[in-house]
Amino acid sequence: MAKGIWVFIEQNKGKIRKVSLELLSQGRKLADEKGEELVAVVLGQGISGLTGEIAQYGSDRVFVADDEKLNAYTTGAYTSVLAKVIRENEPNLVLFGNTAIGKDLAPRVATRVGVDVAIDCVGIEADAANFVNLTRPIYAGKAFAKVASPTARPVMATIRPNSFPISEPVPKEASVVNVPVSVDEADLRAILKDVISAAAGRVELTEANIIVSGGRGMKGPENYVILEELADVLGAAVGASRAAVDSGWKEHKFQVGQTGKTVSPTLYIACGISGAIQHLAGMGSSKVIVAINKDPEANIFNVADYGIVGDLFQIVPILTEECKKLTAQ
Repeated sequence: MAKGIWVFIEQNKGKIRKVSLELLSQGRKLADEKGEELVAVVLGQGISGLTGEIAQYGSDRVFVADDEKLNAYTTGAYTSVLAKVIRENEPNLVLFGNTAIGKDLAPRVATRVGVDVAIDCVGIEADAANFVNLTRPIYAGKAFAKVASPTARPVMATIRPNSFPISEPVPKEASVVNVPVSVDEADLRAILKDVISAAAGRVELTEANIIVSGGRGMKGPENYVILEELADVLGAAVGASRAAVDSGWKEHKFQVGQTGKTVSPTLYIACGISGAIQHLAGMGSSKVIVAINKDPEANIFNVADYGIVGDLFQIVPILTEECKKLTAQ
């Protein structure tokens, strides 16, 4: 009997994160190619109602660990519960989103299970010899490595958001397995007391389909308003280069790059960004890159699909007005 392709479902207050739907969609394709069962695992409190949505994106079976101890993500509790379920069922493949939670949880679960984990993968394909081959960027995104595990199971990997399209939901039922939760005090060394949410605003940077980023060429924090206006029209997130963050113009949570966040949007608009290697490593996998810079020799133009040489303070407002006209049609 097939042991299954598993997807860890990341949710926040009962809302499934976009990357988990991407992984379910890709997992369904892999499961069909390999003749495997697609299994989802979701942890939290009051989450039983998510099983219907999870099934619509291709899952055959859903493991649900619903308990007050899992209400908010804590490393120890989630690791303990998930590792136990994996050991008991021995899946062939377990996929996580390459998010803050996924990057924290996957290596810890892999250690408990006794396997390796491939981090920040951007591609996955079925393979007869190795079960699957994973693709991940190396050397700051200058090259890509193929990663495989011929014998060790499960294969575990975190997948960069926006690496795969989300399939259309299809009415479907999945069998539900309720997981008994037993968390030792040793697993609760860190206890979450409260979560203070930032004010509601734009889409989270790593899940955005469109990102408008500014660099040193913005000249100061007060000028980011023109990028925010464009972002509002496009429904985009706003990012920043390391130079802008180091200058104190934007908080670190907005930083795109090797020491910031790695993003893979459909459209990335780089404004006043020179294109340092550190920044390219964080956004080089974007589907379409548009660069606006007054320096025609800026390195960003080497990776851009479309480039505009000129003053961003003249170009961005014009671009915003034209986008408003398009969205109004």
